[in-house]
Amino acid sequence: MSTLAGNYHPLDIEIAHAQGTWVTDTRGNRYIDCLAGYSALNFGHRNPELIAAAHAQLDRVTLTSRAVGNDRLEPFADAITTLTQMQMLLPMNTGAEAVETAIKTSRKWGYDVKGVPPHEATIIVAAGAFHGRTTTIISMSTDEQARAGFGPYTPGFRVVPYGDAQAVRDAIDDTTVAVLIEPVQGEAGVIIPPEHYLTALRETCTENNVLLVLDEIQAGLGRTGATLTQELSGVRADLTTLGKALGGGIIPSSAVVGRADVLGVMTAGVHGSTFGGNPLACAVGIAVAKILETGYFQERARTLSPVFSERAKDYAGEGLLSDVRCIGLWMGIDVPHLTGRQVSERLAARGVLAKETHGNTIRFAPPLCVREDELHTVMDALGEALRA
Repeated sequence: MSTLAGNYHPLDIEIAHAQGTWVTDTRGNRYIDCLAGYSALNFGHRNPELIAAAHAQLDRVTLTSRAVGNDRLEPFADAITTLTQMQMLLPMNTGAEAVETAIKTSRKWGYDVKGVPPHEATIIVAAGAFHGRTTTIISMSTDEQARAGFGPYTPGFRVVPYGDAQAVRDAIDDTTVAVLIEPVQGEAGVIIPPEHYLTALRETCTENNVLLVLDEIQAGLGRTGATLTQELSGVRADLTTLGKALGGGIIPSSAVVGRADVLGVMTAGVHGSTFGGNPLACAVGIAVAKILETGYFQERARTLSPVFSERAKDYAGEGLLSDVRCIGLWMGIDVPHLTGRQVSERLAARGVLAKETHGNTIRFAPPLCVREDELHTVMDALGEALRA
């Protein structure tokens, strides 16, 4: 019997080495990684600039706790707020912690600033969303596999259909403090909302004195061809959650960025984290900001996106795929005649790592350093897997 809890059902592959876009398993087999740690490895495995920043910091100091400051914390906050054009940052560790922080901040803002009666704050969320796996977050989930067996559930959420701006407007009342949405639903299978969805949500939230909170933990930091996906719609959220790629594939790191007057309600003692804002995570985060400042990876995501989308649409034209959704270097496909697990196993046998999300849906998210010829290799393997 394994001593490891069985809360995952991984492919029968054990990775022993990785560099850039490629990983090698314990049997010596090599794979193009189209998982990329669910966007945590946007800049590739063992990115030299990020590894150098981590090594340099390991020789100085790795953890202080927030009982004192450290010489990387303010520069980290400056770098990420400048990069995202936000006013303030609150550092945490994991994506779920960032979302929990955004929920707590929204509720406290609602009570302290908006004047919502105590314990009555509501937050509007979308069906099909994935924001993490804490008890509070699964309370708003519509995924029964994530929810079942974990009640009682935290109240205070209203679920509306994703992509329906009118449903959000109709759900708002005097108790509503925030609308919490993914600009693209990643775990659901790269679900892209209608063109003017985020714009309409921004207008609705502004008109009703409600916070717009966008979860860019998977979608942000270059994945969709922009630093933040909200930029593609010309929208700025009141609060944005960041994670995954913020740690460069080296260390868990997350943050909430946004308006100073909103994050300002989080005063001393009301919220915290021992590891949040630790020097090692900050050093890596500063290096991440420097990489993204150049725009290089965002441009690669935009330029290489058609390799994914056009070839996948060709397969759809053959009847091998029932739907294709692609934005930047992020693609979700639905397979009518196979399960997602079957396709993932067939891809692995052909040297490509990808994983099903739900049922017959597979998501592709290679590191943004992937080459065009490598993407064609991925799509060749996909065609073989679908036809086999």
